[in-house]
Amino acid sequence: MTADERQGGTYVGLMSGTSLDGISAAVARFAPSTGSTFDVELLSFRVAEYSPSQRERLMRAMREGAAREYCMLAVDLGGWLADAAVAVIADAGVAREDIRAVGSHGHTLWHEPPHSTWQIDAPSVIAERTGLPVVSDFRVRDMAVGGQGAPLVTIADALLFGGGRWRALQNIGGIGNVSVVPPDGTLASVRAFDTGPGVGIVDAVTQKLFDKRYDVDGRIGASGRVLYDVVTTLLAEPYFWLEPPKSTGRELFDDKYFARFIALCRDAGAEDADVVATATALTARSIADAYRRFIPEPVEEVLISGGGARNPTLVGQLREALAPLDVVPFDERYFDGEAKEAVAFALLAHLHLEGIPGNVPSATGARERRVLGMLTPPNG
Repeated sequence: MTADERQGGTYVGLMSGTSLDGISAAVARFAPSTGSTFDVELLSFRVAEYSPSQRERLMRAMREGAAREYCMLAVDLGGWLADAAVAVIADAGVAREDIRAVGSHGHTLWHEPPHSTWQIDAPSVIAERTGLPVVSDFRVRDMAVGGQGAPLVTIADALLFGGGRWRALQNIGGIGNVSVVPPDGTLASVRAFDTGPGVGIVDAVTQKLFDKRYDVDGRIGASGRVLYDVVTTLLAEPYFWLEPPKSTGRELFDDKYFARFIALCRDAGAEDADVVATATALTARSIADAYRRFIPEPVEEVLISGGGARNPTLVGQLREALAPLDVVPFDERYFDGEAKEAVAFALLAHLHLEGIPGNVPSATGARERRVLGMLTPPNG
């Protein structure tokens, strides 16, 4: 990869994740650094929270739906994404003509590797509303060459956040995923996969039992009793033992899984707070067990991001489970960790425009590297 191929630029990244919190929107500027890596400057970031009705529409579509509903939701989501892009550009104070493109992940309705994946976002709507090129539909090309289509943030973890040492970058969103990157960003040495449920299971049981969207500051989990036998039972399930490359989502950790989890806790005599405490422990243990089973590299530091990094109870349990590894919030090394995935899709847009492959076969299992995404040109 030559310096000319890696020319920098300013991009918008858009991400709607499995936690259904809202749309993460970032404006990021990239510049070539040493080797194949980039320096990144986060110019602005915001989360456009979903309204209850928007969240319900997305959730309903992920469970079941009709063709008409999918059709209308895709276009409406395109409008919500465009609004988020316009707002974050205004926050950055950057002229529209100085932005090369928008990278939009959209929202995953279904992900069934290695066969297929489905993200909706209506890139034509985003292009029309912003007047900018839009790169979208990143996952399908990796799957077309035998990959899982996930995790895709691995390329950003390797090229932006290596930091001169062996690092594990652990995202704890609705689903947990980790990228282990070498000090120099060499892609052949990268290892990445989905560790299992992130805060998705904590959020689900908190909503069900306490009518709250999530466990604020981990207070409910901290007040409960962890049922370790339940955690051990669930960690015996096949996904946790499956060798990487692997990816997962709400197709496995769905409403039926959450209901079974609650039933196991009740059978063990759990009060409501105990269920949340046990869900928190399951997330921490699933991450720590994945490291012990599948990460032989000499990791020196774990950087955590995503909603779970805001839960002190979960972070405390993770630090205990991963000791003596240092567990550090991503924010302390770079910028707001909530922005990291949006920045990753901004980088993937840049790689697409420059014709640079964006997948990491050691992470996704793809047979070869490929340029990811499809380009929708701007109006005019």
